[in-house]
Amino acid sequence: MSDAQHTDALRPETLIATAGVADDPAFNSVSPPIHLSANYAWRDPLEKPQYDYARSGNPSRTQLEDALAQLEGGARGVVVSSGMAALDLLLNLVDPGEVVIAPHDCYGGTHRLLTARAKRSQFELVYANQTDPEELAKAFARKPKLVLVETPSNPLLRITDIRAVVELAKECGAIVAADNTFLSPALQRPLDLGCDIVVHSTTKFINGHSDVVGGAVVARDQALGDDLAWWANCTGVSGAPFDSFMTLRGLRTLFPRIERQQATAGEIVTHLENDARIENIYFPGLKSHPGHETAKAQQKGFGSMFSIEFAEGVDVIELLRQLNLFTIAESLGGFESLVCTPATMTHAAMTPEARETAGISDRLVRFSIGLEHAEDLVRDIEQALDVAGKAGAGKVAYLSKGTASKCA
Repeated sequence: MSDAQHTDALRPETLIATAGVADDPAFNSVSPPIHLSANYAWRDPLEKPQYDYARSGNPSRTQLEDALAQLEGGARGVVVSSGMAALDLLLNLVDPGEVVIAPHDCYGGTHRLLTARAKRSQFELVYANQTDPEELAKAFARKPKLVLVETPSNPLLRITDIRAVVELAKECGAIVAADNTFLSPALQRPLDLGCDIVVHSTTKFINGHSDVVGGAVVARDQALGDDLAWWANCTGVSGAPFDSFMTLRGLRTLFPRIERQQATAGEIVTHLENDARIENIYFPGLKSHPGHETAKAQQKGFGSMFSIEFAEGVDVIELLRQLNLFTIAESLGGFESLVCTPATMTHAAMTPEARETAGISDRLVRFSIGLEHAEDLVRDIEQALDVAGKAGAGKVAYLSKGTASKCA
């Protein structure tokens, strides 16, 4: 059996556990070394080496790129400096005047980037409810060049039928890119569903330790991957060697982490589902979720993210203040449980009108579940709800107008 055939036969858990292990030709290191050099020597002026300058290529970054490409089932991965850099990298595929379709309820930073780029006349931007077939068909009538899918969506966990989007894209030759940050390749592989590109903020579940900022794209087609790599080098957004090393180290534990995290999230949601102090729970694992069946069809699990819209009798700010085991912070997917109010934090860059259109209310709270024990987290939420319910203000106290310029 060839090396390629052997690799293809391995399960993803094994692929990532063995990526780069004992593959050091210089000293036979078991754990891959970090290659921090900014430049590389040419043995001969007429023979370009595999690596010449770290912006163009670096062994530590290549190991992470190869691992992500294998996990997503793609031809080439490109690691960049942040999730937003990964999204911006895609926009280099679009010429002025061409159309980009994006979800109307996407992550606030994505909304800010696309809106700002469109205002500079880089492309025409169409926001659409991608869970509405009629609205989606109307958007595709504009003949887009690029379609961005975010499923599950941030923060309302809406599920877009990836196969349906791909079918529409085929009719007009559009490139489909899926943001897979909320699930990771452990729970969803958009390339298998027909997408051309997968996008990640590797800061989140991929790294899983909240200590590295990074991003990545994985292309199904080698030529498209090479094009994206060219643009990453050209624009200087390539990921750093140390960040790549740290991210690969975190990636090795992706599967056990996410298995534990999603099991805990399911327990918490089940416990809270019928609480009268809760107006809505947004979690695809609930049978009552409108995207539940689609999620079952295209995902391997429901993930560890959920959002709750609390009843008007609950003081949401007091709720967050009373939580002891949840850290109030932006980002997600780390070992620690996090909580945030999207209206004032992750989606503050959106106008109030855009948030209203997306369905992001001031009483919405987003939860990212970590590795703590489910019973401890349930008790923490319950005690915080008891206090917040008595406070009964029912309004989000906006932290400051300055938050509108921030978005993580």
